[in-house]
Amino acid sequence: MKNRSTLILGLTASLLASTALADVKVGFIGSLSSDTGLSTLRGAEIAIEELNAAGGMNGEKIVLVSADTGEDVTEGVKAYEYLAETEEVDFIISGSIDDVSLGWLPRMQEFQIPTLDTWTSYIGIIDMVVEDPETMAPYFMNIASDEALATLYINFGADVLKKEMGWDSVVILAEDTAFGEAITGLVTEALGPVAGIETKEVITYDVGTVDFAPLFSKAQASGADFIYQVSSVNSQVISSQYVKLQVPMAMTGVNVSALGLEYWEDTGGAGGGISTLSPVPSVGFELDPESQKFVDTYQAKYTSRPVMPHFNGFNAYWGLKQAMAAAEAAGGFSDAAKWAKEMEKQDITLEKDGKLWLRYAFWGNDEVEEVTGRTYPHNARFDLTAPYEDAQPSMVVIQWKEDGQVGVVYPPEYATTTFEVPSWVKK
Repeated sequence: MKNRSTLILGLTASLLASTALADVKVGFIGSLSSDTGLSTLRGAEIAIEELNAAGGMNGEKIVLVSADTGEDVTEGVKAYEYLAETEEVDFIISGSIDDVSLGWLPRMQEFQIPTLDTWTSYIGIIDMVVEDPETMAPYFMNIASDEALATLYINFGADVLKKEMGWDSVVILAEDTAFGEAITGLVTEALGPVAGIETKEVITYDVGTVDFAPLFSKAQASGADFIYQVSSVNSQVISSQYVKLQVPMAMTGVNVSALGLEYWEDTGGAGGGISTLSPVPSVGFELDPESQKFVDTYQAKYTSRPVMPHFNGFNAYWGLKQAMAAAEAAGGFSDAAKWAKEMEKQDITLEKDGKLWLRYAFWGNDEVEEVTGRTYPHNARFDLTAPYEDAQPSMVVIQWKEDGQVGVVYPPEYATTTFEVPSWVKK
């Protein structure tokens, strides 16, 4: 009897172990203390809950494990190694900032784990996919790359800053990061020849900067008409100081802190006048019914910040569903190349009032984007020419008003308000 009980217990344990091993394991990599990281994590959590409620992936339960990067490159590498070696995940979804993704990319190439980046937009990574399609096959980026972001921003420069405001020159105030360098290069090379706006000077600052007064003085001394800022780390500091110092120049560009609804509180109400490009959906962006449904679920589930997911939360929600659909078609994640082929086919279109509003799809390996004349394999599909019939624009420009309201100011097809110069700036 004892032997029979032992045998039964052994079989039970074996079956439980088999069941555990059958789970599809998703690894989240990103900062667990930032709005950016939490947006991706929560978008993934909601998608997994919905997928499991519908039967999981091919009947297998999907589980989520996390690895914190602390927005640090070294910790990011350790986090990826932990997910790959200790947790042995099947798929990784990233809410990492650009520099951190660049740090762990060699590990992705080594482990060949299907990986989706929902925040990083560095064009250099897409260049790696072009140059080394074999080892980069498992990598996808479902945010438009920074070249696409900057390209449409050049149109904003030509249509609004140059044509409407009459500004002819700019001083760039950019953080010393891979993201800052990439955007600065793209803007410098294109703003002049395309938009007719001269770059007077490029001022680079350390991400730990707490006193921007000397930098603003230097920007004024350049004689430029406006400031183009590039800030993805601690960007609420430069925003609030710009307002409190009443810097007599308009400031636009890229300000990541302004992408969240907490921006007004974070700046102590000193964030008015700031405009920034943002991938979609953004704050102040009208939502289609499906996106609104996701936000409703999100806000019912989470009460802590961010109270509304950043764009990468939407990317994580839809992207994880696409990754699982691709795995079902590929027979799992074990064959990364086979999974990648199926992931390339994923295409979700969302409509608003009978028109295409958002699209979650990827550029093919040989497709040439007509405006830039280049390929963007495994990058989110975007449209740089209005009317936006093939996909949504790569980004929109939003502006925070002095009364704390926020809205989209460009492109016109998605605008909910108009671009304004802060009240203290002479027009």
